[in-house]
Amino acid sequence: MIYLDNSATTKPDASVLASFIKVNEELWYNPSSIHAGGEQANKLLETARAQVATVLKTKAKSVVFTSGGTESSNFVLRQTALEKKDIGRHILLSAVEHPSVREVGLYLAQQGYEVEWLDVDQTGTVLPSELKQKIRKDTIIVSVQHVNNEIGTIQPIKELVAITRNHSRASFHVDAVQSFGKLPVDFEQLPVDWITLSSHKYHGLKGSGIAACNRSITLEPFILGGGQESGYRSGTTAVAQAVSTARATRLAFEEQPQNFIRLTKMQRILRKAVTELPLVTILTPELAAPHILSVAVKGVKGEVLVNALEKKGIYVSTSSACSSKKTSTSHVLEAMGVSKELIDGVIRISMSKDTTEQEIESFNQTFQEILQLLERNLHT
Repeated sequence: MIYLDNSATTKPDASVLASFIKVNEELWYNPSSIHAGGEQANKLLETARAQVATVLKTKAKSVVFTSGGTESSNFVLRQTALEKKDIGRHILLSAVEHPSVREVGLYLAQQGYEVEWLDVDQTGTVLPSELKQKIRKDTIIVSVQHVNNEIGTIQPIKELVAITRNHSRASFHVDAVQSFGKLPVDFEQLPVDWITLSSHKYHGLKGSGIAACNRSITLEPFILGGGQESGYRSGTTAVAQAVSTARATRLAFEEQPQNFIRLTKMQRILRKAVTELPLVTILTPELAAPHILSVAVKGVKGEVLVNALEKKGIYVSTSSACSSKKTSTSHVLEAMGVSKELIDGVIRISMSKDTTEQEIESFNQTFQEILQLLERNLHT
């Protein structure tokens, strides 16, 4: 099997899985307990937190372990809206955000906040001029993802942050779920207020995420109870998941430069091959993350392509894993102005550190054979 759906999830790294098992076997105690076992577990938890903070270049007390990217974004956006409601109720979100942000925006709009969407150009990019036109003194949140999960567009975060700082007191949140491990991601590279991550996107475990702030967190608790995670997220902390998340985060950080080179090379091989195919349009812009290539095949449903490739032992997805089982049209592709004819035929090919050049060459050959067969069928 050739797995090219790594933007949906990645295979856990063996050492990450080993750390999870070891902690569960040897230090499974409640980190809030005051006996020796609990203290050992708590020490391990805080070491994991400090390791994540070092990678992201922030303080340990500004790192909250969560269940994933969706919870992290919910925590940051909903609690920031509450914290800043006396300053204003205007919120700006990019039109191509992941549903974990987009749906929170729709929810906050129902709660009386004025949520406005930042339009994108045909490459899926939020232009600085668009933010400059819409930001106001009463804007309290700006949220723009670093890398789009469907087509891989990289957003000009530094320029957008500079405009936000100059024109408002808004908090800037970046969903870095798709960029961490592929591009440099920390509070120096991205001078934002919040970064949210999901461990399973970079060879960690599902059910593990991070919400990190560049300063001391001042938000109200998101989950009430026993006061774990400095009171922001009550519930017995999953120490093994925190430790494995820290392991995955350090590995992704250390391997990012070499992975960027490898993934960039393989994306070029993919681009060159599909460019030569007559029915194919490449949707991923040239300036994009190295691990994603999204293409549209005219006259063919994306689901048909996914199924045809699966029969040959190759896994890809349609636009994104989160929406691939829904019948609604991708809001990302609509925002980019992609025609309905092309939207229907989109597949996303996404790679990871485990992907090899031989696998990419096999995909190219198989994809070409499938398209030739489909083209013959279209003309009979």
